[in-house]
Amino acid sequence: MDDSRVGGLTPATRTRSGVRTATLLCAAAALAVGAAVPTAVPASAQQTPRAVMDPNPVVVVDCFSKGQVRPREYLLACGDGNNRLIRLRWDSWGRRTATATGIDMVNDCTPYCAAGRFRPYPVKVTLNSPRSWPDHPDVQRYTRMRVLYTDTAPSPVPKDVTYKLDY
Repeated sequence: MDDSRVGGLTPATRTRSGVRTATLLCAAAALAVGAAVPTAVPASAQQTPRAVMDPNPVVVVDCFSKGQVRPREYLLACGDGNNRLIRLRWDSWGRRTATATGIDMVNDCTPYCAAGRFRPYPVKVTLNSPRSWPDHPDVQRYTRMRVLYTDTAPSPVPKDVTYKLDY
């Protein structure tokens, strides 16, 4: 009989088995300690409670009669697509007004619209005058959009223009 065998295991098998058991116990202990002890989180990384989302927000209705909340893009020229607000970043979206900054991409239609180039114009956008949406009477929709060009405006558009949103 081989005296090096204990319980039917060789010394090498006992060592591997012991290392495996010790590793599992250390991992379990580390997990238990991590769950029980709160870790310090820098103030900049702590999450603050999010504002309660309005279950019935005011919408802006697009050219396709779809209500949107905080759209990233908005088509102004529904007929030909030659004027579109892009990269909209909404500062606020409330019950009475919504404000954003973005870019108005306008086709210069030179020498004619099919051959024209789209030119960017930085803008501030304000939505206001909420009213009941006839297609969905339980939903409020903004009915006016003010576009303020913060640099130059595309000719012959004034630097400050208000659109009635009839969609």
